[in-house]
Amino acid sequence: MARTVVPLNDTKIKKAKSQGSNIKLSDGGGLYLLIDKNNNKFWRFDYYRPYSKKRNTISFGIYPEVSLADARSRREDARSLLAQNIDPQEEKKRITLEHGDALKNTFKFVASEWLSKQSLAESTIKKSKSLFDVIFESIGKKPINKITPVDVLNICRIYERQGKFETAKKVKVKCGQVLRYGVATGLCERDVTQDLRGALTTPVVEHMSAITDPKEFALLLADIDHYDGTYITKIALQLAPLVFVRPGELRHAKWSDIDFDEKIWAYTPPKTKSKTGVELIVPLSTQVLILFEKIYPVTSNQSDFVFPAMTSSLKPMSENTINQALRRLGYEKEKVSGHGFRASARTMLEEVLQFPVEIIEMQLGHQVRDMHGRAYNRTKHLKKRREMMQAWANYCDELKSTVN
Repeated sequence: MARTVVPLNDTKIKKAKSQGSNIKLSDGGGLYLLIDKNNNKFWRFDYYRPYSKKRNTISFGIYPEVSLADARSRREDARSLLAQNIDPQEEKKRITLEHGDALKNTFKFVASEWLSKQSLAESTIKKSKSLFDVIFESIGKKPINKITPVDVLNICRIYERQGKFETAKKVKVKCGQVLRYGVATGLCERDVTQDLRGALTTPVVEHMSAITDPKEFALLLADIDHYDGTYITKIALQLAPLVFVRPGELRHAKWSDIDFDEKIWAYTPPKTKSKTGVELIVPLSTQVLILFEKIYPVTSNQSDFVFPAMTSSLKPMSENTINQALRRLGYEKEKVSGHGFRASARTMLEEVLQFPVEIIEMQLGHQVRDMHGRAYNRTKHLKKRREMMQAWANYCDELKSTVN
């Protein structure tokens, strides 16, 4: 006996949650709502191609931007085509081909072109793609010069309803970047996201967890020295507080960027590569040089990366490795993180060792300007920075010596 499908209603749709895995809510006649693990809700229509037993699926957009009534209307349009032995998907392609030039003006086309011109880290590209998948479901097919502030706001609301206020803000930023590219290429007149100022819920700023008390930091350094995980991870963990670079920069460290004779590690941070292209120089203290020398015979003959992934020498260590190692040592994420070593160093270098703030900021890779508003070049105060990095490494050793 065939199972009776109970039609959907808005109350049922609004209350539905994925609980960690994709679920489908059927409305009958091939129409259903797909709810992904992040509780985004997509309309889908399943059907069998004319003269074929092969099943196909077509997208009808995102709920609630596409309402239940709209989705049902699109289902009936598709079923009407099927009754004429016309494949809805093929009909869609036919219309697309007839309006090929118009496609080049769609938000999706322009966004894809903009993305192709960006120099981004692999992890950033992956995150951007995930965000754009949701954006494209809603406004991807719409001409970029027809996008309205409300169109963008509706997508932002998808995330705001889930309490993901930072992600909602990222949607606005991404749409704005594409729209400004559209303005630059003459495809639209203005960035309409500027009209959304004040319309989004301001996310609460969550600072990276860090230990800034010297006594507590001493215990952490001592615990790191007793880490019993893999050797490569242990060296990375020992280096992290001494060089205090961003975690992504540490795991992407390459042997070709390390000069043992000059005692420097020079590279261009991905965070600034597309903006300034300014190289960062990390003077290597005696303690840091020893750690690099320890791991050199272990990884230099098998990978370009100082810290290769366990699964492939062609890839760097996983972005979660350092934080997972800290959790293994018993430090919860609210207490300390790989990125938090930067805050630890900054605080103690200024408050305890009393180094000038501009020197510390330069070593952190932050843009520092002189009294005339000009950014310092990458070699500015290098001698002073060498002294600071050695003093910092010595101080870390002193702290560890106080731990019984």
